Amino acid sequence: MRRRRKTEDEHENLERWMVSYADFITLLFAFFVVMYSLSTINEGKYKVLSDSIVSAFRNINVNETGPPIVLPPITPPPILPIPVVINRPAENRQAEARRVEQVQKMRSMADNIREVLEPLTRSGQVTVTEGAHGISVEINASVLFAPGEATLGPAAIAPLRAVAQVIAGATFPIKVEGHTDNIPISTFRFPSNWELSSSRASSVVRLFIDAGVTADRLTAAGYSDQRSIADNTTEAGRARNRRVTILIESMFAEPEETPQSRAPARIREGEQIRAIMPEPSPEPDAEPGAVDAANPAGASVAAPGASASPQ
Repeated sequence: MRRRRKTEDEHENLERWMVSYADFITLLFAFFVVMYSLSTINEGKYKVLSDSIVSAFRNINVNETGPPIVLPPITPPPILPIPVVINRPAENRQAEARRVEQVQKMRSMADNIREVLEPLTRSGQVTVTEGAHGISVEINASVLFAPGEATLGPAAIAPLRAVAQVIAGATFPIKVEGHTDNIPISTFRFPSNWELSSSRASSVVRLFIDAGVTADRLTAAGYSDQRSIADNTTEAGRARNRRVTILIESMFAEPEETPQSRAPARIREGEQIRAIMPEPSPEPDAEPGAVDAANPAGASVAAPGASASPQ
């Protein structure tokens, strides 16, 4: 009896290793499935790999306890879209082409002005510079005018006409600025430096018009001593400030918007602006048939706030 019970125990011990062996074979099978799936990656084999691993681990029980292991499905990486280059509108390309053409014309014009004014630029009496807003030609006033005068001298006419011939064929706006030093002037013709600087700018504008530059491109401005570029306490600085500047503008102004008429704003009771407003005069009661002394002809009188027509 004892011997039979021992044989049964030995038989049970010999069968236990098969559980571990089966688990090992299953894991080995799953490993080779993974290796095979990674040999060629595509969406179909990703799906096969996922199903194989899930089915393999579902058949494994650890000591026949615990829930089965479920792996999430493997999704392939997203495919990034190829960027598409969108061509700019034709209007933008045309605007860019016009801008490049404009820059080239400005550079060519600046070179031509330097050539015709080369003797004066070499002596330092004329300076030609280029910037983002165009070309600036700065001419010392001693080259163009006598002291305290606004009439162009004979030696100034030829250089200015040469500049006018260079800029006459273009369409860029031109602004002529007159500048003086801070020494006051008080003559019958020029009561102050404002009149002197404005007259000098106007003299250059008139010469440009006579030389063929259209008048609608020209602007004359006098700044007196308000835009100094040197120290007015020294003679050299005052001589530098007495100048005429010709600005050839490359940036066109945006078209002005059409002004829209608006109703006059109403001032409410209690606002602070009422403290500085004059009190309205009381209107006398007009009798029927009476004639206004200020308007004996009986003409219609404009309502308060309405603008009168220019005379």
